[in-house]
Amino acid sequence: MTDTEIKMFIVSDAVGETALRVANAVLAQFPNIKNKNIKRYPFIASKEEMISLLHDAGLENAIVVATIVNSELATFAQEYADEHHILYHNALTELIHMIQNKAEVAPVEESGLLQQMDQNYFDRVSAIEFAVKYDDGKNNKGFPQSDMVLLGISRTSKTPLSMYLANKGYKVSNLPLIPEVPIPKEIYEVDARRIFGLTASPRYIMNIRSERVKILGITGSAKYSSLERVKDELMFSEQLYQKLGARMINVENKSIEETAAEIETHYKAENI
Repeated sequence: MTDTEIKMFIVSDAVGETALRVANAVLAQFPNIKNKNIKRYPFIASKEEMISLLHDAGLENAIVVATIVNSELATFAQEYADEHHILYHNALTELIHMIQNKAEVAPVEESGLLQQMDQNYFDRVSAIEFAVKYDDGKNNKGFPQSDMVLLGISRTSKTPLSMYLANKGYKVSNLPLIPEVPIPKEIYEVDARRIFGLTASPRYIMNIRSERVKILGITGSAKYSSLERVKDELMFSEQLYQKLGARMINVENKSIEETAAEIETHYKAENI
């Protein structure tokens, strides 16, 4: 048994399932290593994202296992890793070059082709990964890539709806709306037909927030759950929906399934 910690970053321009399997297959050869820490970075499509995660890998002294099919990005990642003394292995590069040289045919460089063997299943996996990565406005770059963008103030079920729709194969991102926080410019780049603004009555939201405050054990009056605050936030959000041309969806007293079905119906009707 060894106390050495092995950290691995799994990096891919698709879901990253192949890189993860390679890493786990190799780690299985070292049963005495019990301290393993694996982080997964799917849908890496830019040099900026690659630099950020490779920098973190260097700081954490992690091994990077990648499946990057884009030759430009793969070459950039390898050169950056070599320059900064980061342990980096692209599980596809060497074999792609071998087959390319043997067959004298260029690869198509399309990520995720293996998953097309069971497209429906892997579409859902990919969509769930996407929803997690771009949940709660974590990364503004996800908005233009989304099938659907959900906007709403706190307690309008943005995350549950995103995950439910992702399970149906849709790439969904969401953004919490707070009057004091500027709207990311990427939101204005999204086709209005893809944007859904969630809303409900002020008292409905207030009651849900009040229960949330109780659960969190917050005593005294909380501005977050006050009726006036909720009214201000709803006014701000609905004005934004009108400006964006977003479709408004009332979530009041509806199950996640009902609201998701309504969103999906409107989305399909637009024939995007």
